[in-house]
Amino acid sequence: MKNKSWWVLGSAALMVACGAAAAKDDAKKGEAEAAAAIDAALAGEHRSEGNRARDAYRHPKETLLFFGLRPDMKVVEIWPGGGWYTEVLAPVLREKGTLYAAHNDPNPEPGRSLVAYREKLAANSGVYDKVTVTAFGPNAHEIAPAGSVDMVVTFRNIHNWMSRDWAPQAFADMYKALKPGGILGIEEHRGNPKVEQDPKAHKGYVNEDYAIKMIEGAGFKLVARSDVNNNPKDTKDHPDGVWNLPPNLRNVADADKPKYQAIGESDRFTLKFKKPEK
Repeated sequence: MKNKSWWVLGSAALMVACGAAAAKDDAKKGEAEAAAAIDAALAGEHRSEGNRARDAYRHPKETLLFFGLRPDMKVVEIWPGGGWYTEVLAPVLREKGTLYAAHNDPNPEPGRSLVAYREKLAANSGVYDKVTVTAFGPNAHEIAPAGSVDMVVTFRNIHNWMSRDWAPQAFADMYKALKPGGILGIEEHRGNPKVEQDPKAHKGYVNEDYAIKMIEGAGFKLVARSDVNNNPKDTKDHPDGVWNLPPNLRNVADADKPKYQAIGESDRFTLKFKKPEK
């Protein structure tokens, strides 16, 4: 009887080990599939040379793989602006997944309005025909059906919501759209932790700990950080904040442009949060 018990326990342990190994193999296969799909999207003819040039600063492949993007996921991209990341996400998710683009409207920035974004999608239906556009703002909270999506991603937008005094509500809306266990991927201009956070984030910088506290206040749990978008050259003390840096170079005299171009794009934190299973 004693020997039988040991056999049962050993068999159970073996089954657990085999299950863990199979799960690990599936994860590797899923990541490899995602990496290949992202590579194909990045090489697509639908992308402009200007957008390709920013890959060196924005690291889309590394960022999306860190978040755990897979081609069969349901994903919401929050405030896609001119569609830089949509150019990558749409083809990756087109065949097996779903992409919701939760856009803001009105938007005063030329070329970044909802109208311009819809025109971009319509101009290349072979890439964007399955993108579902929804609205997101202080009076628009239904970015996707509640509890339906695997992942929400947003890039350099927290400061915009802070400036409008509704950042906590923004994260509450994302939390509502995600399934239990769903992932929130965040990228934002990282502020100087030695400088007290401007609650309006007028210069575009957000302190990492400040953001984490706010997002966890909506119910999320931080599960991982990545340094993929770090830039130690960014001193974060520019007169017009992040907008002095490329690609904007706002209000920068021609004589000063080489200095800012040498810095590159802003230092950014890249964070992965999870909506608890229960």
